[in-house]
Amino acid sequence: MDSTRELSAKYNPAEVEDKWYKYWMEKGFFRSTPDEREPYCIVIPPPNVTGVLHMGHMLNNTLQDVLVRRARMKGKNACWVPGTDHASIATEAKVVAKLKAEGIEKSQLTREEFLKHAWEWKEKHGGIILEQLKKLGASCDWERTCFTMDPTLSDSVIHVFVDLYRKGYIYRGVRMVNWDPQAKTAVSDEEVIYREVNGKLYYLKYKIDGEDGFVTIATTRPETILGDTAVCVNPNDPRYTHLKGKHLLVPLINRRVPVIFDEYVDMEFGTGALKVTPAHDINDYMLGEKYNLEVIDIFNDDGTLNQLAQLYVGMDRFEVRKQIVVDLEKAGHLAKVEDYVNKVGFSERTDAVIEPKLSMQWFLKMKEISKPALDAVVNGDIKLHPPKFVNTYRHWMENVKDWCLSRQLWWGHRIPAWYLPHGGYVVAHNEQEALEIARKETGNASLQLSDLRQDEDVLDTWFSSWLWPISVFNGILDPENPDIRYYYPTHDLITAPEILFFWVARMIIAGYEYLGDKPFRNVYLTGIVRDHLRRKMSKQLGNSPDPLHLMAKYGADGVRVGMLLCSPAGNDLLFDESLTEQGRNFCNKVWNAFRLVKGWQVDANATQPDSSKTAVEWFNNVLNKAIEQCDDDFEKYRISEALMNLYKLFWDEFSSWYLEAIKPAYGQPIDAATYHATLEIFEKMLALLHPFMPFITEELWQHLRNRADGESIMVSQMPKSTGVDEELVKTFERVKEIIAGIRNIRQEKNIAPKKLLSASVRTSSKLPKGFEEIIMKLAGLDQLSYTDGKIEGAASFMVGVDEVYVPLQGLVDVDEERQKILAELEYTRGFLDSVLKKLSNERFVNNAPANVVELERKKQSDAETKIKALEERLRELK
Repeated sequence: MDSTRELSAKYNPAEVEDKWYKYWMEKGFFRSTPDEREPYCIVIPPPNVTGVLHMGHMLNNTLQDVLVRRARMKGKNACWVPGTDHASIATEAKVVAKLKAEGIEKSQLTREEFLKHAWEWKEKHGGIILEQLKKLGASCDWERTCFTMDPTLSDSVIHVFVDLYRKGYIYRGVRMVNWDPQAKTAVSDEEVIYREVNGKLYYLKYKIDGEDGFVTIATTRPETILGDTAVCVNPNDPRYTHLKGKHLLVPLINRRVPVIFDEYVDMEFGTGALKVTPAHDINDYMLGEKYNLEVIDIFNDDGTLNQLAQLYVGMDRFEVRKQIVVDLEKAGHLAKVEDYVNKVGFSERTDAVIEPKLSMQWFLKMKEISKPALDAVVNGDIKLHPPKFVNTYRHWMENVKDWCLSRQLWWGHRIPAWYLPHGGYVVAHNEQEALEIARKETGNASLQLSDLRQDEDVLDTWFSSWLWPISVFNGILDPENPDIRYYYPTHDLITAPEILFFWVARMIIAGYEYLGDKPFRNVYLTGIVRDHLRRKMSKQLGNSPDPLHLMAKYGADGVRVGMLLCSPAGNDLLFDESLTEQGRNFCNKVWNAFRLVKGWQVDANATQPDSSKTAVEWFNNVLNKAIEQCDDDFEKYRISEALMNLYKLFWDEFSSWYLEAIKPAYGQPIDAATYHATLEIFEKMLALLHPFMPFITEELWQHLRNRADGESIMVSQMPKSTGVDEELVKTFERVKEIIAGIRNIRQEKNIAPKKLLSASVRTSSKLPKGFEEIIMKLAGLDQLSYTDGKIEGAASFMVGVDEVYVPLQGLVDVDEERQKILAELEYTRGFLDSVLKKLSNERFVNNAPANVVELERKKQSDAETKIKALEERLRELK
């Protein structure tokens, strides 16, 4: 690569990013195959195949890229496996909507016809998000891209289902599930989001069968009375002892239902009487089982009422709620209505209100199989960053419920169970095996495939993604293959806390069950990207910027830096566009500093000044210290802090101090020794910054010196520390304070920057010559001396135990300075009077909070100190 190409005056990401990404791809720098090096592996949390890039993806994938690029530069064989998830519910909903727009209903199609449409949709839209990740700079091994319904991954899913079934972990049964009426499928407990909703509490009158009188019952869901099969009261409630052995009549339909007595009922809630609808409430279902109650399911799968409801057949449940209240009031069954706030479950997938529903489903027993996964995190074999999530994880795993595996959809992995003609079923890897088992179990050798019927349901999407770190390397079907033996366990997993249980815990369970080892060593849990009102960024709220627009405006590096500067592990990121602007400004700072250095003329014969020699020595020590700090930050997964430290190193130490210390006088050349040392320093800093901002660092690295084709910063070595001279670094901090103090005097006294000053330092330890030269150069001195005593008539300031004097004779207008001090004295004395007045007020001192009184006393002390200092300065001016 030719380093003599001219750099444009302004950094233009559009000219740089596509060029270098194409170069990296062409040279195969992202590719990884097993070799003798230490592996470093990350598997991507597979985004939904329906998805497009959003701010959460940006944060998550930037963090992964930072870790992968850094590992690569540390000499490790870095492998980042990309891929997408088939996302059963979301994808099926998209395909159904697309077909509807074309005038086609899903119900009009066979399963095979529908799946043909689904695959076509996936081929057209499925790769969008991965292409967008390339814009971000993601250095994935794209040749390893996986999809959860690829043949190998699908076969792995079926293999695991059959294996777990045969081990006795998977069973089929009728259970109360969370039903999503919009998607028409069961969803897991973790996919239900509970929100507080302003609703109503309806008090309904149930007539006592065969006598006058009624019982009032409070409910938030009056439409469900049509499925009531009992009324329950607490046996200790004196209000209802007369109801023993009695029956009540359900309003409007007059169904005769028994009164049952159970301490489950809270006597304080509502009226103390509970309607029992076993088909539509999990607690009612348990009461129904205990008292052998009839179960009447009044809802269709889409949330409309069915024939068993007797009334409102075909109407939506919420429309029924409005109508039944009117009808109950007309019939004299409505006692009163109250406003009521209660928690309602919503489907995470469709945002529909969840309906508890009895349903025949497939389940995985979780208690035994999850024990190794609980131990691994609690004992630290797998580390969560930040560790505050360990307790959350432990609580969930200790209270884990059986996993409902089946979903009433067509898109996904079809459950490998086949039903027999006269009842029962077999579970097998494929049709042929199912037929063989069926013939053996039934003793009927003439059974044909056409006699068997495969289960219509598909598996929960998480049942494929829980195998992801194993199945992407074909570790389920071929657990001894070179890839799985080399890359597993993977090193780091970067994901969001909200899928700690959906996905992370389940991957750990699968890892121990199938490979006897953890799937990853560390889990870095990102925060949620929120807006300035602390709302989660989402398309629904319209509060999320388009990441591609942000990258077009600020550059990919600018967006990456802006997001990472303020996203410590596990803490939410309050996103504002000014962050990406800050990231872009930093890119411009690096670009301009590089142009400044490369723009200097070099004199090969010039002697290196002591000031430059000392500055080079100082900065190399500061750089070594920064390298050690960076290593420590990454060791502790403080990735945001690592970037912030490097940001300050470049902006403050390098640009503000180092470059100023070595900069040649205007129009003069720089000596070769300082110039080449500066290029080496710049090269190291570009390497440190590369994982965070890959594009601009590659562009500048290529410009630093002539590079051979095939060279890249991304496969160069990460700088290592050669040790830190702490005394030297400490001395330079003293030098900085002296320079800053002299500059402050210039500003306060309004002395022109070009006007040379002299300064004397009263100290017990003189500065080495090179440091003296730096002070003279940066503070604008023509003389720096040392003194044993105080210098009268000079401005002074303290640096630790040293005192620095700057004589001002002939530099300051004494009368003007005196007037300024007098004006400040008058103001400060007036301020002190107002404070003393307040403190002399006994009511204030006795009644105000102690901290308020203490604050006023501090104001008094500060004002008195300031007055004393101003009076001293006045005396010095005489």
